[in-house]
Amino acid sequence: MAEFLYKAQNTQGNVFQGTLEAKDKAEAESMLLRRRLVITSLKKKPAEIKIKIGSGIKHADIARFTRMFSSMSSAGLPMLQCLTILEEQCDNPELKNVIHKITQSINGGSSLADALAQHPKVFGPLYTNMVAAGEAGGILDGILARLAETLENQERLKRKVKKALTYPVMLIIVGILVVIALMTFVVPTFAEQFESLGAELPGPTLVVMGISDFIRNNIAFMVIGLVIFIIGFKMAMKVPSIRFAWDGLMLKVPKLGDLQIKSTTASFARTLGTLLNAGVSIMDSLKVVASTVNNKVVEKSINKISIGIAGGKSIAEPMTDVGIFPPMVIQMTGVGEKTGNLGGMLLKLADFYDEEVDAAVDAVVGMMEPLIIVFLGGAVGGLLVAMYMPMFSMGDAVGNAS
Repeated sequence: MAEFLYKAQNTQGNVFQGTLEAKDKAEAESMLLRRRLVITSLKKKPAEIKIKIGSGIKHADIARFTRMFSSMSSAGLPMLQCLTILEEQCDNPELKNVIHKITQSINGGSSLADALAQHPKVFGPLYTNMVAAGEAGGILDGILARLAETLENQERLKRKVKKALTYPVMLIIVGILVVIALMTFVVPTFAEQFESLGAELPGPTLVVMGISDFIRNNIAFMVIGLVIFIIGFKMAMKVPSIRFAWDGLMLKVPKLGDLQIKSTTASFARTLGTLLNAGVSIMDSLKVVASTVNNKVVEKSINKISIGIAGGKSIAEPMTDVGIFPPMVIQMTGVGEKTGNLGGMLLKLADFYDEEVDAAVDAVVGMMEPLIIVFLGGAVGGLLVAMYMPMFSMGDAVGNAS
């Protein structure tokens, strides 16, 4: 997407200027004409040299923005006044800039949904589709409140997972650093003493000393290799077939796969239920849900569900065929569809599986902690025993000689 600077007039002769994102100049012209504006100037914005990772806007920032927008809109404030206040109060400069651009687009005749859609990295398909449904149905205040709740639930779930995994990850990092420090600084000191004594060293000690020498002599290459591996892995994940195989493998890993299925089910149910309650058609809703799922296997399964529904099946039938979702989810979804309350039933399922995710996270952490402690304890303990074995041998030799 390219960014264009424009100046235009409306039918009343009012002059507007600002920026908009489009694939090319023709699309930018089309967007302005749809707003019934007469273009006086349109040119591509000069490229700026800027090094930035991601959009610079966190999920929590969007959730907070939506909640404040919803509260002010419900209080009866006009949309543009709400956005002006939000822009003034925003602490994140990147989000502040996006809000300013949205305000400019609306001033130029664009709808809120169209203005949000110009920033797909910040406001995804779920957000823009729900806002469009809210504007079309005249229930934007209620839609913003639902969006805020959905985003807050997603953020709460992410925080729980991060909090639960922080301790095991820190334990692994500290353990690896301790082992590297021992291999780099402690083992060489013992090695010098053993060499000066000229004693015959046991096999485990020779192995540890060999590993220590390898780490000391190749530490730079190991760091470079790790960086290359990380970059290569990220590039490989951009290849559809490799990403699909990896995502499928992750779903089969004990405990971790169960956690992924439950978290995906919670996200699927909440997103689909929220969209359906907002008045979005089930086909459009499934398309949005598929684009928000972070697993290619699940995304393909959701697309198969869409194909099945398009072929005249009920939603429960293709859900059974794809073999991803738990039986209870399929049964409850079928009940919701038959009773005409599919959206409400899906939201109840989402609440249930949010609790299941909490239990799954505890199970994963409970499995990881003892394994990590045993592994690191064994590594450090084995290293120390290997370095003390020659001393025991020397002590025995001195005792026998006396």
